[in-house]
Amino acid sequence: MTSKMETPTGIDATAPVVSRHDRVVDAPVDVVWEVHTGIDQWPEWQRDIDSARLSGPLAPGASFAWRTKGIDQPIASTIHAVDPLRRTLWSGPAQGIEGVHEWCFTARGRQTLVQTSESWAGDEVRSRAADLQKVLDDSLQRWLGFLATRAEGLAEG
Repeated sequence: MTSKMETPTGIDATAPVVSRHDRVVDAPVDVVWEVHTGIDQWPEWQRDIDSARLSGPLAPGASFAWRTKGIDQPIASTIHAVDPLRRTLWSGPAQGIEGVHEWCFTARGRQTLVQTSESWAGDEVRSRAADLQKVLDDSLQRWLGFLATRAEGLAEG
């Protein structure tokens, strides 16, 4: 599928599936950011990701290819925004789904508030919105949990 999306500045709040979750992580923002932006290392701690490879620096216009459980083909994501220690935004098509994923980080002393939002659009999503909403909600909650476990472990280290 060829993506016809314009360059997003945030998630698509009008998409059939939108998920927003947050978690306070007991680790400083620099540690959480390092874990989050170390895309090549995602499979080491994010058990739902089988492989991930960033091409070039973490910057708008860069891309990364990754495989996640439940998706047969690799996902090619494009990075649209990087605000160090505060925000990332990327998008990419996968099996008829046009996904846009945003992460925001807010330092709270030795803790970090992590907020993640993702939208899914496309014909496949419209026809199965209720089922896919649960899939996305579960996925983001798991990802937040894995991120917290890794960052908190490093902060204690």
